[in-house]
Order: sequence, then structure tokens, then C-alpha cells
Amino acid sequence: MTKKERAAYVDLELERRYPNPPIPLDHVDAYTLLVAVLLSAQCTDERVNKVTPELWKLADNPDDMRRVPVDSIRDVIRPCGLSPRKSQAIRDLSEILMAKHGGVVPQSFEELEALPGVGHKTASVVMSQAFGFPSFPVDTHIHRLGQRWGLTSGKNVAQTEVDLKRLFPKERWNHLHLQIIYYGREFCTARGCDGTVCPICRALYPDRKRAKVTRKA
Repeated sequence: MTKKERAAYVDLELERRYPNPPIPLDHVDAYTLLVAVLLSAQCTDERVNKVTPELWKLADNPDDMRRVPVDSIRDVIRPCGLSPRKSQAIRDLSEILMAKHGGVVPQSFEELEALPGVGHKTASVVMSQAFGFPSFPVDTHIHRLGQRWGLTSGKNVAQTEVDLKRLFPKERWNHLHLQIIYYGREFCTARGCDGTVCPICRALYPDRKRAKVTRKA
């Protein structure tokens, strides 16, 4: 298969398996999604979803959150890891949203990435899932699968994002990044598949005998 043929197969197969992929992080608006995505760094979505209901009891909007002591935020989000840094970022970004954006989460990459604790991947998730803007958030899982499926050289997540955007139609980006995540969790896990085990890996590379060595993000 050529790279385009592999991409076409992946596109069809993932749409067949996950036609309506839900957003994995529980949220009610752009602000709660932004905070949830920030918390998900080096943490599972499942754990974040267990923590955020308690956090929303403290505050579920930037005006209230900026008034919550950082230590109180830290105590709640501690199970998510990196709690000192994340708690400060949540407080600080809430203050900035009120001071510069009227309490509204901005709808641009530049303004989102200027917020504390918000990198390109977090901004991409918010732009995609909160505002419907075509984007292709690439985390370590998508980075790994992109390499296993021969869709990217895998030098880093930025290059993987560029490569995947070139291969797939823009109208598919928002759904596709979720579909890849769900497939990766179910079939093509970091330890459960080495590029020779899961259905898509076997279909794309039926003659692959050795594990596919992937570059870390």
C-alpha cells in the first residue's frame, strides 16, 4: 500500500468502528473543557472525569475560580498529578479570562496558547471540541499509531500533526483524532500492540514480522 492508500483504509475502518465518537472528557462548556484538558496532561481521561465534579463544586466558571485559593484547587486535583503547576495555571488562566476576555474562552489558537498551562495540543482540543474548528490534536497515542500505520515519520508530535493533516480531509479531522484515540485504547495500546498485533496494523502490514519501533513524542 502507498501512504495515501493506508490513510484511506484507516479512515474507512475507523469510521466504521466509531461513527459517532463521544468527547471523552466530561464538560458543560468551553471553560470546563479547557480546564479538563489541562488536567489531562500526563493523566488519564478517566481519572480527570472522577476529579472534575469535585472541582466544579469549588467553581465552574472563571469568575468564581479566580477567587478560589490555589491550595484548595491543588487539594482537589492532586490525583491528576502535577497538581502544583496545574492548580496555579487554572487560577491564573481564570484571572486572565476575566481581565482580558470578559470571562469567555477565546476562539483562536494564538489567544488560547497565551493562557497559562495551555499548549498547542490543549488549544487544538478546545478549538475542535468546543468550537468545531477543524484541528487535529496529536497526543502521544496518535503520534505512536501514526508511526505504526506508516502515516508519518514520527520525528515529533508537530510533524505528525502536519503529516496527518496532509493525508486526511479537513472535514474529517475533528472526528478522526477522537476515533484514533478510541481505537488506540481498545486495540493498539502501547504495550498490547507492537505494530503486528491489532487489526489495522495487520491489515496495513500483513508481512511485518518484527515490532515497529516508534519514536517518542
